[in-house]
Amino acid sequence: MTGAANAPTVKCLVWDLDDTLWDGVVLEGDSPEPFPGAVATLRTLDRRGILHAAASRGEHSVTGRHLDEHGLADWFCAVRIGWGAKSESVRRIAETLNIGLDTIAFIDNDPVERAQVAGELPMVRCYPAKEAHRLPELTEFTPEHITPEARGRRDLYRAEWRRQQAEEEFPASRQAFLDSLELVMTLLPATEDDLARASELTVRTHQLNSTGLTYDIDELRRLSRSPDHRVQVARLRDRFGDYGIIGLALSELDGKDSVLRLMLMSCRVVSRGTGGVLLHQLVQEALADGRRPVAHFVPTEVNRSMLVTLRFAGFRPVTDASGTGGAEQEPLVLALDPDAQLPDPPGHTRVVTTTERPT
Repeated sequence: MTGAANAPTVKCLVWDLDDTLWDGVVLEGDSPEPFPGAVATLRTLDRRGILHAAASRGEHSVTGRHLDEHGLADWFCAVRIGWGAKSESVRRIAETLNIGLDTIAFIDNDPVERAQVAGELPMVRCYPAKEAHRLPELTEFTPEHITPEARGRRDLYRAEWRRQQAEEEFPASRQAFLDSLELVMTLLPATEDDLARASELTVRTHQLNSTGLTYDIDELRRLSRSPDHRVQVARLRDRFGDYGIIGLALSELDGKDSVLRLMLMSCRVVSRGTGGVLLHQLVQEALADGRRPVAHFVPTEVNRSMLVTLRFAGFRPVTDASGTGGAEQEPLVLALDPDAQLPDPPGHTRVVTTTERPT
């Protein structure tokens, strides 16, 4: 196995297929049976919300037919079959699923293939095929919490795959496609049922995390009960279906300020412009309460897009951040002038606010 210590929990396991998922090579005329231990790992990790994809050599039509014949096709959110470098397939899978390479794992029976992927993508953790049956025992494949959204994550990503196919076939502009999605965001106070997913988001989400902070369930529960704090979650749906809980906002009511101490958005919806939609709604809520909107930002290696979202919304620095990144450094404090003319929010998403959990 290769991979960085203290790396984040794996979000997607990319499988080689021949002699890894099944016992043989499809193109050599075999009709190889899947390894029982590998299939057990597929099922176990899927229940934990860990996605599966495939990067394998061969002909797509032949391999795809074999996946269908053995009832395996629905387990995979992305499949890349061909003769190019496995590292490029893994890279493209990460782009397709919109997740970081440091949350990808790769399993292959061939040590040369594993070395090629590790050499080109050192942040990807690589495992030999003989270890497939024991991957669920490893810490990196064991999320702290397994939420209803986690158990249904494969369906969410497969719906996203249908969205991507629809976008590729859409005859007009990207903005016209976003308008056609009929996006609806629902913002509501976090309930007890939401806390596990909210905590999971702080651990899993890095690109659109304003401070890089993580919160466990007990801390979120305490803050959600505090009269000086607001813990809110955002759900999203469109004409293709429900995305589940995709956003979290933690605000502190401090005197005349509403301080956004944490805002994050799932990487799955980064291309939908939902970060700006959520932020605009939070700003409107603060102004309606007669408070100045303030936000904290701590730079990390991957969250610069969140700073761009804050600045585009009209937030301006009040203090400078120090250090090189991470949750321990002093945050950059930004504030919004309540008297300034605010930018219009993205118009392709309708926002619904409620104090009750939707049915």
